[in-house]
Amino acid sequence: MPRSLVPALLAAGLVVMWSSGFVGAELGTRQAPATTLLAWRFLVVAGLLAAWCLYRGARMSGRDLALHAALGVLAQGGYLYGVVAAAQTGVTAGTSALVASLQPLVATALAVPLLGERVRFRQIAGLVVGLGGVGLVVGSELLRPGSAPWWGYALPFGAMLSLVAATLLERRARPGGSVVTALAVQCAVSAVLFTGLAAATGTLAPPATAGFWAAVAWVVVLSTLGGYGLYWANLARFGVARVSALLYLTPPTTLVWTWVMFREAMGVGALAGTAVCAVAVALVLLPSGSRAGPRVPHRAGARTGTGAGTRLGGEAGTGAGARPGNEAGTGARARAARG
Repeated sequence: MPRSLVPALLAAGLVVMWSSGFVGAELGTRQAPATTLLAWRFLVVAGLLAAWCLYRGARMSGRDLALHAALGVLAQGGYLYGVVAAAQTGVTAGTSALVASLQPLVATALAVPLLGERVRFRQIAGLVVGLGGVGLVVGSELLRPGSAPWWGYALPFGAMLSLVAATLLERRARPGGSVVTALAVQCAVSAVLFTGLAAATGTLAPPATAGFWAAVAWVVVLSTLGGYGLYWANLARFGVARVSALLYLTPPTTLVWTWVMFREAMGVGALAGTAVCAVAVALVLLPSGSRAGPRVPHRAGARTGTGAGTRLGGEAGTGAGARPGNEAGTGARARAARG
């Protein structure tokens, strides 16, 4: 495969797989409570990843283990509970995707003072344009009276803030470990969290229906292994601003998913919003005339890891300053040479 295609495939895979999570939440909560779906989702995926890590003899330091456990609580525990619980209250997949897509503006705005990332004016314009496109995609849904209670719409908002916190923590701390071992730790923590919550609320027993286990398989394969694995891989390669821009494509992509799965028609506003989102992503992702990358202070012996710079194929980037096509950062190259 040509190396030039890898960034495009990573980006497209992230959009499709991340969007599948909103559909999976709706599929699963039609069969069982949110806590039941989440508990069995992570029991299954944690078992699969733990078996793989044992087979490979994977190891992780205590610091990295603690950091990935915290990331699991925020990026999976807080984020997914908000999305799935919102679906259970009646909030549609499109509305949850809209609220979650506010993550780009919040994450990018905070990445500038906290991480020292440089955001160009064109990228800021693209993020703002993307927000307008998202509004076009699901604006009619927000204005339409629904069956969800008013507090149900606060759940995806809290989920979005939890994902922002996880993203910034990962970029700041730069925990080590491969994508697979990181996901194994995060999913194990989520399995303990949601199994305990389901047991405490009497919702741990799964329904004996094929539809429930089909929903579990959906969220395990597409949303967890695909969505989260590609999220951290893209974050390592592109940085916060570029990955956040890709998330603007999740609401229109979610509407495509819901049309295919539930035969919910896409209106004129959805089609127009999709076009606007495509323009926004182009503003953020297309290369500019300047070759200057994000300003990242060099730190001797800087750690590289899953989010900090692990790239598919075993290459390590420089963390927040990694750019598509760049080779490994100085510290990572030095360690590779020693190894």
